[in-house]
Amino acid sequence: MAPPAALARVISCLLPPPLRPPPMLSTRLLRLRHRPSSCSSPLRFIAAAAMSSSSSSSTAAPGGGRKPNRLAAEHSPYLLQHAHNPVDWYPWGDEAFEKARKLDIPIFLSIGYSTCHWCHVMEVESFENEEVAKILNDWFVSIKVDREERPDVDKVYMTYVSALYGGGGWPLTVFLSPNLKPLMGGTYFPPDDKYGRPGFKTILRKVKEAWDTKRDALEKSGNVVIEQLRDALSAKASSQDVPNDVAVLYIDQCVEKLASSYDPKFGGFGSAPKFPRPVEDCIMLYKFRKHMEARQESEAQNIMKMVTHTLQCMARGGVHDHVGGGFHRYSVDECWHVPHFEKMLYDQGQIANVYLDTYVITGDEYYSSVARDILDYLRRDMIGEDGEIFSAEDADSAEYEGAPRKKEGSFYVWTSQEIEDTLGENAELFKNHYYVKSSGNCDLSGMSDPHNEFSGKNVLIERRPGSLMASKYGKSVDEYYGILGECRQKLFDVRSKRPRPHLDDKVIVSWNGLAISAFARASQILKSGPPGTKFYFPVAGCDPVEYLQVAEKAANFIKEKLYDANTKRLQHSYRNGPAKAPGFLDDYAFLINGLLDLYEYGGKIEWLLWAIELQVIQPSGNSMAAINMVRLSSIFDATKSEGYKRNVEHLLAVFETRLKELGIALPLMCCAADMLSVPSRKQVVLVGNKASPEFQDMVAAAFSSYDPNRTVIQIDASNMEEMAFWESNNANIAQMARSSPSGKPAVAHVCQEFKCSPPVTSPGTLRELLNKTVAAAGSAV
Repeated sequence: MAPPAALARVISCLLPPPLRPPPMLSTRLLRLRHRPSSCSSPLRFIAAAAMSSSSSSSTAAPGGGRKPNRLAAEHSPYLLQHAHNPVDWYPWGDEAFEKARKLDIPIFLSIGYSTCHWCHVMEVESFENEEVAKILNDWFVSIKVDREERPDVDKVYMTYVSALYGGGGWPLTVFLSPNLKPLMGGTYFPPDDKYGRPGFKTILRKVKEAWDTKRDALEKSGNVVIEQLRDALSAKASSQDVPNDVAVLYIDQCVEKLASSYDPKFGGFGSAPKFPRPVEDCIMLYKFRKHMEARQESEAQNIMKMVTHTLQCMARGGVHDHVGGGFHRYSVDECWHVPHFEKMLYDQGQIANVYLDTYVITGDEYYSSVARDILDYLRRDMIGEDGEIFSAEDADSAEYEGAPRKKEGSFYVWTSQEIEDTLGENAELFKNHYYVKSSGNCDLSGMSDPHNEFSGKNVLIERRPGSLMASKYGKSVDEYYGILGECRQKLFDVRSKRPRPHLDDKVIVSWNGLAISAFARASQILKSGPPGTKFYFPVAGCDPVEYLQVAEKAANFIKEKLYDANTKRLQHSYRNGPAKAPGFLDDYAFLINGLLDLYEYGGKIEWLLWAIELQVIQPSGNSMAAINMVRLSSIFDATKSEGYKRNVEHLLAVFETRLKELGIALPLMCCAADMLSVPSRKQVVLVGNKASPEFQDMVAAAFSSYDPNRTVIQIDASNMEEMAFWESNNANIAQMARSSPSGKPAVAHVCQEFKCSPPVTSPGTLRELLNKTVAAAGSAV
């Protein structure tokens, strides 16, 4: 959306397009394409210069002895990082708003998060600067917001900045009127004028001048943009449903656009910077399944090649932490090599699920190993004493204890000498495998390290297959991988003695929901691995049942600490107590999804009951909410099922225009539309003693094939609470449980298209039956 002409003229007089760090993605925001400007190269140069001359917060005593400001009373790690700035910060709230109205001065709003590298840069350059602080304190009311604590505030003003400039990022910088209407904004600004462009201090003076002399025009122009955004974001459905035939069109258009942007050399969709985008892999896998059902095997395999090549390149690249496990936020180059080093929980959960799905489809242990790698990293480094899962780890850390400044990647990069000193006789093998060089290895792309910030440093990357390297060294593959695992363990031990990056130990409901889903699904999917499978550090190789325990503990933490059983409502986050913010749409949607997975893969009906309870409260406003309701519709009888389906139909009708015009920004909603169009989801009803090994083997068999249009229902017919639930919500399921053959520890019924197959009592037979349904679907087509 282009800004209106009047606003464009005001903005052009006052502010340049903001210097943007690489764009961050959020599931909460409409993805707006950025059109590169003619001055993109000098902008990159300025940004890189800023990063090299300034880095994140000092490791010395906070604030250099300065008196703490109001933020010292907050719980957010991000706000606490700014508690000793000389800026007179306020948290978001009435105190700040009332001061702005009383003094009739604009608000300076700065939004970021605790592990954001560019937020640290702007803090060091500007918010710790006494001159900048005096300008802000004299002319503005300054407000700090943690976007992870208040995603609602972030969404409003990020949408505004994205509409003005075609993209956004953090830190988010916005100037507001006392009534909270945005006047102008941007992202990162350097402190001083450089290369003919105004710095932050100049911008502050220009905003002050505009407020004093051009206030009416400024406020009027801001109002016009807000009205345009309000109209765009409050779309109404032109009808109550969307025709079934367009669901296939949404999927096809999205897949075609992704395929057209596919990088055949390095994998991924689009160019640098490259983000792992699990939702895009999800829709590609969904389309793979549709092709297989239609017996279009060539088309299906073409899609799988794109997905598997992408996942392999990601896992081999530096965006993957080979020593400690898990994935960094994104790579700055096209070859997944040099990353932006922060680690976010929401990435880990979604990426793990894509590797799990790909493992189910291919049967290749490579993908299950990467999924374990991610989940074991979370178990080791990101889980609290009560099972809560923390939010993120910073990109920046001190190079050594007592260092005056932090630097990006210090915890993760290696010199060749460090590796030689640590690994001894295996150093050469390890260096060759991970492309380690004495001069440093950030030379694979001109975008990897254009200003030699990592000179002499190495970001581990695998450039050749392990089997080929094993042959080169005359070793078996197992022996070779064993040596690499031992080497990684030694490096991990050395790395653990370095100053660690900051841990954001805030607990966010939506992100925990994503992780709960991955842990729950892994607990069954990973049971299908062959016996005797070897695991190499950092993969722990635990019994998959342990992953279910992690998921259940995280869900219990949220239920105990962030859920009010009386009002049936969630709080958004927790750190030293629940945050003030209520649960948002994403919190409900992603937690419900995680709870449905906990029930389907773990079997305890309490999680299904809680998911149903939350769905009553949650408005249907996003892709995951739509998928949740499609899943719930397959559990209930016809009356309640139709209610869920009508809600999804209305949601899709609201988003119809965006699905047609920008479906690539809503891949999961495209999937939801197709899921709704399926006449009848496949039901796999498992009846028996859930604690028995035979029943658990049957559950694993139920998830041994990839089928996003499948619902697994677990019932113990001897459990009165469960039977009472099914009697009142789906009598057919209850009857199926009662009539199952007696004397069998586990019985499976597979139902679709309003008919059920004869019950089966062995996992192998169930696998055959589920695989046959794909062929049957193809025959029907």
